[in-house]
Amino acid sequence: MARHGEALTLPGSRTREIVVPMISLVPLAFATVVFVWPLGVLVARAFDDSDGATLTELWDRTHAWRLLAVTGAQAAGSALAAVIVAAPIVWLLATVRLPGAGLLRAIVTVPFVLPTVVVGVAFRTLFDGPLAFAHIGDGWAAIIAAHTFLNVAVVVRVVSAAWQRVDPREVAAARVLGASAPRAFVDVVLPRLVPAIVSAFALVLLFCSTSFGVIVILGGGEASTLETEIYLQGIGYGKLPDAVALSMMQIVLVLAALGLARLVGSTRVPPAGSAADLRPPRGLRWLPVAAVLAWIGGWLVLPVATLVIASLRPGGRWGLAGYRALADTTYGPSAYSSLGYSVGSGLFAAVIAVAVGLLTATALTRGGGIVSKIGAGLSVLPLGVSAVTLGFGYVLALSTMPYEVSASPMVVPCVQALIAIPVIVGVMVPALEQVPAGLRDAAAVLGAGPLRVFWTVDLRLTARSLAAAAGFAFVMAIGEFGATTFLARADTTTLPVLIGSLMGRPGADNLAAAMAASVVLVAVSAAVVALVEAVSSPRPRRKDTAC
Repeated sequence: MARHGEALTLPGSRTREIVVPMISLVPLAFATVVFVWPLGVLVARAFDDSDGATLTELWDRTHAWRLLAVTGAQAAGSALAAVIVAAPIVWLLATVRLPGAGLLRAIVTVPFVLPTVVVGVAFRTLFDGPLAFAHIGDGWAAIIAAHTFLNVAVVVRVVSAAWQRVDPREVAAARVLGASAPRAFVDVVLPRLVPAIVSAFALVLLFCSTSFGVIVILGGGEASTLETEIYLQGIGYGKLPDAVALSMMQIVLVLAALGLARLVGSTRVPPAGSAADLRPPRGLRWLPVAAVLAWIGGWLVLPVATLVIASLRPGGRWGLAGYRALADTTYGPSAYSSLGYSVGSGLFAAVIAVAVGLLTATALTRGGGIVSKIGAGLSVLPLGVSAVTLGFGYVLALSTMPYEVSASPMVVPCVQALIAIPVIVGVMVPALEQVPAGLRDAAAVLGAGPLRVFWTVDLRLTARSLAAAAGFAFVMAIGEFGATTFLARADTTTLPVLIGSLMGRPGADNLAAAMAASVVLVAVSAAVVALVEAVSSPRPRRKDTAC
């Protein structure tokens, strides 16, 4: 028994005070080696090659302010379009109970995890095929449409989760007091959705401001943003100081978007909302439901369906020539070989991302102090740094290392994991925060050490969230295109990199192979997302039966 006035110390608490700072060092060390080091090498090299020009002079000669305005405008336009397109889908998923809702959520989510190069190929096929009459072709309209397709899922997940947290009794009270359904929505529901809408807008703005593959494929050689100009200055012209100066401006833009998202809401992936208040459609209520389903088909299904059909009709004739070309090894590894490598490296990357992300989330939720906060900050920063900049930094950093290190098969998975870690942290922090502290204390009182408590309590209660996070990490890893482009060799060519290479080669056969490879990647991503939805969707509670 503790004496009066003395604090009761639970068994294992002192050990936990030591363990938490120790596990915080792992994410910090990983982020330092895999993220800070290549960027530091790039910046140092840029200063060495500098001709004495100041940062302002570098911005002036690269027309950085114009590029910043163009990048911000296209990102804001894409984010606004994504919010508008997502609005009816949010209503459907947040208020209506439909059979096959899990499949519908998977259809909405798949575009977000597709590689940007695949999305570019899909929309190029769409605008040159079924929508050729619209004369969209290349340019900003095509880019914004593709960005909207990619990011609708962000808005849907963030805003629908906020809508499902609105107490339906408040809406019912407004209706009882005489408010019409639209008035009740405006007065009760909408004010609670505004922070989520602004947060989703900021996140889409962030993703679109660093877009590369879509702009390269759909820009028609004329659309230019900070991201594409960084690539042009660094790789095309070999002007490192100019590329680094543009990267600094881009980081400021991205940090502003992240700050806006943090200010008005959380950037974490929200947990699935409760389906208890969803109402099945009856009678005339099926009309708006059918309209929204058609809306989803037009925006999210049509581009992929067009890509699938085009892959089966290369040159206007039905056939499997594109898929047979996937086995071709004329220019190097076949597409099937690249797919095998992509899956293998994606699995390694998912394992690394889960390990580092879970340690980061655990340290943050257990009060790891300043070390864990620094590690968490570094784990999120890759969202805001140009993939082109990161890849270029890797090329310079690895060139100074022994061949055994630079040629290691773990380089690509580590880079892919770096992109996926923010997703793991975003999913697991809210999941771990919901674990009752009393359960941990009870396990400690019964003699369980910190690791045993973590294994039997935390992981057991958050296993479904962790499985979903691992699935998303895998599909993000196999779809990474920007940084991996710089690191790919003959034996480490991922499927997205191969698709980009095929798109750059002349000839209808290469285009057919690129479309077929894109369809294969879509199928893999869709299968994983469907599995994630099946694992993470809340199971219906069984009703108690009388004996």
